[in-house]
Amino acid sequence: MVETVALLRGLLVLMRLVVFGLTLGITLISFQAYRQQPSERLQYAFMGFAFISMGVAVSSVITQLGVDGAGEAVRIFFGMTETLPFIIGFTMLYVSLYR
Repeated sequence: MVETVALLRGLLVLMRLVVFGLTLGITLISFQAYRQQPSERLQYAFMGFAFISMGVAVSSVITQLGVDGAGEAVRIFFGMTETLPFIIGFTMLYVSLYR
C-alpha cells in the first residue's frame, strides 16, 4: 500500500511537470509569434499564456507545500494566490481575441 501511494504521488508530480512544460512551451511559441509579427493581439496572448504558466507553477508549489494543517485564513489566502494568475491569464487571452 505504501509503495502504491508513493508511486501515485510520483506520477502526480510527473504529470504536473508535464502540464508546466506544456504551458511554458505555448508561452514560448506565443512570444516567438509576437516577436516575428508584433501586434497588440499577440502581445495580449503572450501575456495571457505567461500568467497561465505562472498559475500552473504556483498551483504546483502550493500543492507540494501542503497547507492541510494550516488555518482556514491561510488556506483561503493560498487559494486566492493560486487562482489570481489564472484569472489574469484567461482575461488577457479573452482580450487578445477581441482586440
